[in-house]
Formats: sequence, C-alpha cells, structure tokens
Amino acid sequence: MSAALPENSSASDRLRVDIKDKVATLCLNDPSSRNALSSLMMQDIEDTLNSLGENPDVHVVVIEATGPVFSSGHNLKEIMGDSRQEIMLALFNQCSGMMQTVVHLPKPVIAKVNGMATAAGCQLVASCDLAFASHKSTFATPGVNLGLFCSTPMVALSRNVSPKHAMEMLLGGEFMDAEHAMRIGLINRAVEEEALDATVQEFASRIASKSPLTVKTGKTAFYQQLSMPLQDAYAFTSKVMADNMQTLDAQEGISAFLNKRDPKWQGK
Repeated sequence: MSAALPENSSASDRLRVDIKDKVATLCLNDPSSRNALSSLMMQDIEDTLNSLGENPDVHVVVIEATGPVFSSGHNLKEIMGDSRQEIMLALFNQCSGMMQTVVHLPKPVIAKVNGMATAAGCQLVASCDLAFASHKSTFATPGVNLGLFCSTPMVALSRNVSPKHAMEMLLGGEFMDAEHAMRIGLINRAVEEEALDATVQEFASRIASKSPLTVKTGKTAFYQQLSMPLQDAYAFTSKVMADNMQTLDAQEGISAFLNKRDPKWQGK
C-alpha cells in the first residue's frame, strides 16, 4: 500500500479511509459482522496505519465504525473454523501486533465510539491514545462468559484503568455504560450522540495544528517512560527535552509565543 493515501481513498470494502485537513479517519465498515476484528480486517488496519504513519499530510488518526457496533472483537466464526493451537497463536499474535502498531504509531490515534465495543474491540479503544464515546456506547470484556478469558484485551485494559477496575471488567464480563467508562479512565469523554462528531473533530483539529515533530516526540517518549523506574524516567525525559529544544520547531514555537504571533511549523 502506498505511504501517501489520497483524500477520500479506501483501503478496502472492510475499511474506509478519508484524509482531510491533516486528519485521517479509518472507518471499520463491516457492520454485518459487527465490525469483527477478523484476520483480514486486522491486516487492513495495520497496513493502513503503517501507511498513514509515513504520510506527512496526516497528523492525527481517528478510528470509527459504521453501524451500531464499534467492534465486537474477534470473529468467533473464524475462531471456531480452525481452533488449532498454532492457528490461534498466530491470530492472537496478529491482533497483539496490530494493537502495538496503534501505540507505536508516531501520530496520535483517537477512538471515536458510537456503539458497543467488546473484547478485542474494547482492547482497540484502550490501545488508542485518546477515546471519545457517545452516551449510547457500551463496553465489555465478556470472554469469561464464553470460557475464553480476555487475556490479550487485558494488556491494554490494565494499562488504562486501575487493577481493580480492570479485574471487575474481566471477571464480571458485564457491560458498562460510557459514563462509567469515563469515570474509570477507559475513555476521555462521554458526550451526547449528536455532539460526538464535533467533539472529536475539534480535538483532532487542535492536535493537527501542533508541530508534528513535537507531537511525535511526546507520544513516543510517553510510552517509553511508562515502564521505567522514577529516576530513569526523569533522566530519559530530560534528554528528550534537551534534544527537543534543538529542533527548529521548538525554537520557532518559543519565539512565536514571546513575539505574540502564530508559529509556522516546519516539522524539523
């Protein structure tokens, strides 16, 4: 796939892609399967994200979905079609790789949820840097109800919410509404359905107006320092800031602030 997807382009029938004003929108477009994360859908998502990561015209990525379900997670029919251990390991490794692509993408990724997100679908929401949802949205990791614990979704979930909240979701397998998801930190905001588009667009546009190099630096450093001991994290981020200060965008941004003018970013 080309690294420079044109505006209003399409990755496949399963995944629609639109690029406008530096914001790329990926729309899961398989409502008949409840936007399940089949092997083909995950490959589409990963390929498209990698292309967008290299596209200088894209500063922010939004992931949304058609239909009443954001994503129901893995396609259970696909799983039951061939559940041999090696096949399952390859599938779950593929899913884990796709989620890590979201995290490691050098551009912020926003989940825009207007419906149900379950299992690996909930994992995708948790893997995004930001998440906004309508009040009609619900979230669950219900694998325990099926005898298949949501172990890989647990990784993303436990890095977003407290251990007790994560275990409540994983062990209970019950749905929570958007307000509760916001309270425990799974999503950033819960808004009325009619306000969701504008809320996400406003925030995405705000991020897109920043220096893309600075945003990339910050997102990368954020995830790297999370697992470090306190002293190591401060030493690492001090070096990141010192390096950041050497960039033209940092010099331009500070100069623009001091001179009360809008900055002109160069991405350098």
